[in-house]
Amino acid sequence: MTILAIGINHDTAPVEIREKVAFPPDRVSDALRDLVSTRLVNEAAILSTCNRTEIYCGLNENNRELTVIDWLKNYHNLNSEDISPFVYSHPDRLAVRHMLRVASGLDSLVLGEPQILGQLKQSFSAANDAGTIGKLLGRLFQHTFSVAKQVRTDTAIGESPVSVAFAAVSLAKQIFSNLENHTALLIGAGETIELTARHLKESGIGRMIIANRTVEKAQNLANELHAYAIPLAEMPNHLAEADIVISSTASNLPILGKGATESALKARKHRPMLMVDIAVPRDIEPEVDGLDDVYLYTVDDLREIIQEGLKSRQAAAEQAEEIIDSQVIHFMGWLQSLGAVSTICAFRESAEQLAGIELKKAQRQLANGVEAEKVIQQLARNLTNKLIHVPSVNIKQAGYEDRTELIDAAVELFNLKNSDN
Repeated sequence: MTILAIGINHDTAPVEIREKVAFPPDRVSDALRDLVSTRLVNEAAILSTCNRTEIYCGLNENNRELTVIDWLKNYHNLNSEDISPFVYSHPDRLAVRHMLRVASGLDSLVLGEPQILGQLKQSFSAANDAGTIGKLLGRLFQHTFSVAKQVRTDTAIGESPVSVAFAAVSLAKQIFSNLENHTALLIGAGETIELTARHLKESGIGRMIIANRTVEKAQNLANELHAYAIPLAEMPNHLAEADIVISSTASNLPILGKGATESALKARKHRPMLMVDIAVPRDIEPEVDGLDDVYLYTVDDLREIIQEGLKSRQAAAEQAEEIIDSQVIHFMGWLQSLGAVSTICAFRESAEQLAGIELKKAQRQLANGVEAEKVIQQLARNLTNKLIHVPSVNIKQAGYEDRTELIDAAVELFNLKNSDN
């Protein structure tokens, strides 16, 4: 059996190429069935995110790389020159290593990000539902999930902030150790705020309010994350509710000033507030930093946190690579052992046949009144002789032909102490 992984990602292709080969979730099952129905592959799974599209295959033959790439090209109605320069291909051991690195966040745009593991699990689930997962990929995916968990447990790959959104939430967790009883006000609804909202949700934030000029956009995000959406104009009315304020808009002028913050603090009876201004130009007036009970951070303040986080994750990534290297060997050992399964089955069947013949003989002797102890002794002697007869003949012949490698293999196979050593 052969494993093959092909794909493109953020390192090999720009977004205008990646979007051409993306698979919407509602098309993945049909695509998988189409790929398997061509008899090009036995098993298949598709991972499709904003940063990568990858196809993992289980094959009976080698050298199917171009065939699978052709299928990808034809499925999306593309020419070879459209995607060929951007596609990578990993066979067997390299495919296993690639999947383990992807699941552990080592191949991500943001080193160590955890979302990709969930996306891989969704990929496995979709392929399983489509009926395109078999023994090979099933084992590989389960092994991958286990290794990714080990990497998260045994290294600090996901602990340090390496994005502005993650850094902002990390600050919130430092200042308010338990976020369950706190409210966050997010100003804006762009990519950074969306990522911040997801990090807050994962961190167990008690309540989220999302304020945006286009309230429909805020509502879409709020619906997904069980938050509360408001128009930006109503933001000052809700400011006092917020323990955490994170702002990232495209405004040319500050949208939150000292006066509104002072009023909110008064209404809060001066309970502390964390404010993180991610926007450039700034959304929050610098004078707010002079107020008591306000912790104001700008994007420049977060850069130092991010740099430290990157250093920490890079060190953790080296540990993760060592774990992955050893686990690749482990999986490939299992894969290679599959070739011996038929031999083991045949050996076991032969032994069981011999045992069955001798058992029937013993039962007849007992029925004829032969003493049980004699029957048992005869059964053991006959079965031993028959089991070792063929190996003994072949080992003797190997000695006659000076085939020392076969004799050495027999010593190892039967766990013997060679009298010649």
